[in-house]
Amino acid sequence: MSTPQRRKPRTDAERNRDRVLEAARVLFAESGHDVPMSEVARAAGVGIGTLYRKFPTREALIEAIAERRAGDLAAAGRTFAGEGAQGLEGFLVHVGEVLAGDRGMSEVIEKAMGSAEPQGETRDALLAVIAVLIGRARAQGVAGQDVTAEDVNMVICGLAAVIRNAAGDWRRYVAVALDGLRPR
Repeated sequence: MSTPQRRKPRTDAERNRDRVLEAARVLFAESGHDVPMSEVARAAGVGIGTLYRKFPTREALIEAIAERRAGDLAAAGRTFAGEGAQGLEGFLVHVGEVLAGDRGMSEVIEKAMGSAEPQGETRDALLAVIAVLIGRARAQGVAGQDVTAEDVNMVICGLAAVIRNAAGDWRRYVAVALDGLRPR
């Protein structure tokens, strides 16, 4: 007996999923957690049935948006890894720009999931990229040998809190954090 193979989603189904995720991200960021799902479907140009087939709950939709954002950050991290010593700084500034530009979505993610921090495989992928960035920074003498991916993840969580709570200049926070990561 052969194992059934998973079919690749149809191109139009993928396109619909992408439109739903983008419309939801924009609406949630602008209007908060309680945007009606019918409004998300309308903005995405899909029927409510299509929306619920792909995302049976509001939380599932928000989780998918959070995973996509974390995946995009991991992809950016891989790009910044090619920049040597400046890669870690460039990545942290990029994370700040993404979070500052999408502050409302961070609040929605935290409300729905209890934390805006990535989870599961997405978190693992992000930590792996951060480890590469740290390795490159160490090799250039701009990060201490004791700095870990978890340390930088804490910096990112702090950065998210600074931005979410408008607790100061997030760029200054990144500069101070990078100073703290330097070799002693």
